[in-house]
Amino acid sequence: MINKEKILSILEKIYPGKYFYYKDSIRVYDNDTFLMGRDNYKKYLFILGDKETTNRFSFENIDRISIKENEYIIEVVNLNSKNLCLLKGIFADISPVPCNKRKSFGTGDRLGIATPAHIRAIKRRDDIFPIIAQQSVRELNRTNRTWQDVIDDARWGYFESGVEIPFGADADHIKEINDLKEAADAGFTMFTVDPSDYIQDISSLDKSEITRNYYSLDRLAYLEKKYLGKNLTLEGKKYCIDQDILIPIAVKYIRALDRVSSLYDFLKDYKREDFDFEVSMDEIEEPVTPLEHYFISEELTNSGVNFQNLALRFVGRWEKAIDYIGDLNIFEDELRKHTNVLKKFGGYKLSLHSGSEKFSTYKLFSEITEGNFHIKTAGTSWLEALRTVAGSSPKLFRDIYSFGFKCFKKDRDSYHLTTDITKLPLIDDVADNDLADYLEIAGSRQIMHVTFGSILTSKDKKGRYYFRDEIFSTLHRSEDTHYKLVSSNISNHLNLLTN
Repeated sequence: MINKEKILSILEKIYPGKYFYYKDSIRVYDNDTFLMGRDNYKKYLFILGDKETTNRFSFENIDRISIKENEYIIEVVNLNSKNLCLLKGIFADISPVPCNKRKSFGTGDRLGIATPAHIRAIKRRDDIFPIIAQQSVRELNRTNRTWQDVIDDARWGYFESGVEIPFGADADHIKEINDLKEAADAGFTMFTVDPSDYIQDISSLDKSEITRNYYSLDRLAYLEKKYLGKNLTLEGKKYCIDQDILIPIAVKYIRALDRVSSLYDFLKDYKREDFDFEVSMDEIEEPVTPLEHYFISEELTNSGVNFQNLALRFVGRWEKAIDYIGDLNIFEDELRKHTNVLKKFGGYKLSLHSGSEKFSTYKLFSEITEGNFHIKTAGTSWLEALRTVAGSSPKLFRDIYSFGFKCFKKDRDSYHLTTDITKLPLIDDVADNDLADYLEIAGSRQIMHVTFGSILTSKDKKGRYYFRDEIFSTLHRSEDTHYKLVSSNISNHLNLLTN
């Protein structure tokens, strides 16, 4: 049994009052002890071991002290990739693995510091598989992070938390092979491909144009032989697939499905290890119908794509950072039909993207899918970080919000939003003590959600960040509050899904 108190007592005697130590992170391997701690500025890895071990972890060494005539050494090192590589060679559980449960939940982290809070919320829920390293290509581009940054930050956060539970890593909304390659090299275990650029928007085409497109398809003979005249029953409703049904569906999706197949084939050959594969059809204007869902699943299966999750564009509006907008009765009816399609194939689960704050839908989603689902959250943890800033540094929050307000028109372009920022109450009229509540207003939440990239990467003429460094510094000083807020927010999501 590890005597954690003794280890902490030794460190406190050597470095009185200098560091705060994460007690839960203490691990022992072959008589060497590892743990994490922090000072007022950053976090470190502490190693209490023999010379051979500590010499290996010498990259960017901060401090080194020999104890009891060189019987063992205390070394303080930075949290860099080289030291992490050595650490995961000792403790295999800090590397992600494919999902092995029916329920899974993704916690995006735009800052790379929220993983311990995410784990705090999810660690006792044995029925849910956590995806604690999740980031999209869009988020990477907007924050100037890399796939390696995302997975390394999650691993350090996992080690800090002290748990030993399986977790996954999701490279989200990938469109290009190069991103698949880089994410695989970084160690991701889940890959969400987004073929939306290949989905044909037929809403502006007349029937003759759609038909011309259909007859130009390469696999026309195959499609007609496979589908025309086929009888299908969904939730008690019978369909006989004729050209009126097949033509628009094939024109709309066949190129996108071919793209998915090519991305999967590359990954299967390149990764050469087990992985989770998700297909995202959610970032399109019109909802995916149950018949379209059937066609998508049928074609993916026929192409040999072994997909674990399918993200659909469901009926209603799934805007970022706020609850579902739409008729829940209609959503329930459509979800039952989609679940019926899923059961015809088996082997995959429905995935809900833009899942943050969709509280009104969770009970339905969990019950109707019979607990066979994946939920993605992302911006919600960023907003809880800003809530922490609002409570700790009101002036900084006001400056951030004013900046985001100005960037909103530009940054909202790649999001489906209906926010009218002209109707928001002025932040100048809000007292400092009420700033956190300002983040409960839908429009304010969406402004902060979509402008995160501009807020985190913008610099002045001298190349200094406007806000990034001060945000991280504030959250470091207020870490306990930050963790509590993020953990509580994620728990609110999970409670509705698991109850």
